[in-house]
Amino acid sequence: MLSETDSSLSHSATGYLRVAGWLLGPLYLMMVLSLYGTFLYAPTESEMGEVQRIFYFHVGAAWNAFLAFLVVFLAGIVYLTTGKRRWDHLAAASAEVGVIFTTIVLCTGPIWAKPVWNTWWPWGDPRVMTTLVLWLIYVSYLILRNSLPDGEQKYRYCAVFGIIGFLDVPIVWFSIRLWRTIHPVVITKSGAQLAPEMFQVLMVAVATFTLFYVLLLMLRMALRLNSSVTDELTQQLLDKRIKQA
Repeated sequence: MLSETDSSLSHSATGYLRVAGWLLGPLYLMMVLSLYGTFLYAPTESEMGEVQRIFYFHVGAAWNAFLAFLVVFLAGIVYLTTGKRRWDHLAAASAEVGVIFTTIVLCTGPIWAKPVWNTWWPWGDPRVMTTLVLWLIYVSYLILRNSLPDGEQKYRYCAVFGIIGFLDVPIVWFSIRLWRTIHPVVITKSGAQLAPEMFQVLMVAVATFTLFYVLLLMLRMALRLNSSVTDELTQQLLDKRIKQA
């Protein structure tokens, strides 16, 4: 029999799956629009040429990596304040999706860098290195989650780790302003240093990746909640058999 808490978690998982289903249609349309804008609507950059078009995917993924880790940061604070496991699930799910987006950033960057900067990986560039550190921080966060036994102590450790790890996000953002770097400053106080068509496509790409992030987050939350219910039921059955024995 499901306890009241397990029943609530199972119902919540169904709700997350329902939301994910609703998002599939709009995401498909946004992806088509984003691809059209990237390859057909946006003009070719005069100096970098066609390879510059990867910019829209690169920035869209980077923005949502930051968003994902912001959710980890906020969910960690709320968990430490309330002690409700649901927020720990949210932090873990968002960290998993954030690592995926950061991996996309680190993979698309070299593809863009090689023809433009004549190097796959500029080791001395602050933006590149701080982004790599960000990826390592949250990979370590996931390793920590899988290494510790379940319990309040684990959830608190992970919450603190996620909160501290987020401190690298503003460092990544301001790195091109604080240090000398080959990364261009695209968005300034006076606005975006892009052609109007490029800026429009960038906004569509960012919106598409954001919708994709929400969809993945809903799916991961549903999986985590269902797994939590399954583990609880398994433990109840084991306890019952031990008592009967």
